[in-house]
Amino acid sequence: MEQNKSALISRAALFLKRLKKQYILILMCLPALTIVIVFSYFPMYGVQIAFRDYKTAFGIWGSPWVGLKHVRFFLTNPFAMRTVRNTFLLGIYSFAWGFPAPILLALLFNEIYREKFKKLVQTITYLPYFISTVVIVGMLRNFAMVDGGLFNDIIMFFGGEPINFFGKPEWFRTLYVSSGIWKGVGWGTIIYLAALSGVSLELYDAAAIDGANRIQRIKNIAIPAIIPTICILMILNIGGILGSDFEKVMLMYNESTYSTADVIATYVYREGIESARFSYSAAVGLMTSVVSFVFVFCANFISRKVSEVSLW
Repeated sequence: MEQNKSALISRAALFLKRLKKQYILILMCLPALTIVIVFSYFPMYGVQIAFRDYKTAFGIWGSPWVGLKHVRFFLTNPFAMRTVRNTFLLGIYSFAWGFPAPILLALLFNEIYREKFKKLVQTITYLPYFISTVVIVGMLRNFAMVDGGLFNDIIMFFGGEPINFFGKPEWFRTLYVSSGIWKGVGWGTIIYLAALSGVSLELYDAAAIDGANRIQRIKNIAIPAIIPTICILMILNIGGILGSDFEKVMLMYNESTYSTADVIATYVYREGIESARFSYSAAVGLMTSVVSFVFVFCANFISRKVSEVSLW
């Protein structure tokens, strides 16, 4: 007992010594830590309304406890299941097409040896990322207009019939995913180019002397160098499969495209804000977060087993 007490005292003394030695760094971290606590941890107090029949007049503690009632209602609601399917498909398509795009573009940039041309192309591909979602959707609507839109002008030039892109449900996912790739592909290359910049040029020169062509150098030098980065970003992106861009979907969808465009975020907005069903929308949001965490956990576990690269 005395040994444990002395060990505890020594650890406390060591902690205080380190605290005194690094107090400047701790003071620098305090503002960020305060923001995280206030805006990320304090709001968790309100998560309990997902398990209550929340009434504004009674407050959180005064509202009756209903357990998983709202979750069960969501799982048996046919319109809710449609939103789950649409959210999952949008996430899968965005991941399948959007995740490899920055990798391929970064590998192509890495093969450009003219620095001025390389910087020019990089700047051009970065620019869409800084355009707001409202402007992106506005441009997309102008391009997709039935009369005078760029897309339909090209279709009619080759003898086709004009298409009402924003009025047909089957075109919503194509427009959503393709515009997302166009906006984010250039910005997504930054981290991969940073990883590729750490590869010694001597490796490329040695491979070229041994007779390796460009494809072989990319396959055997460039790609292995960014595998850890790919694994980490893949895990993080998998966690966002159910997190579709709410603002973009709200701007793009309409009643005629609900069958493919209505996602969990828009459903929660209609039920929670417009219908004032706060407990129900909180339950749906909490359930989505739990499922996303499960996705991240499974992806991390598989990545650790296969590549020995993981978040934890």
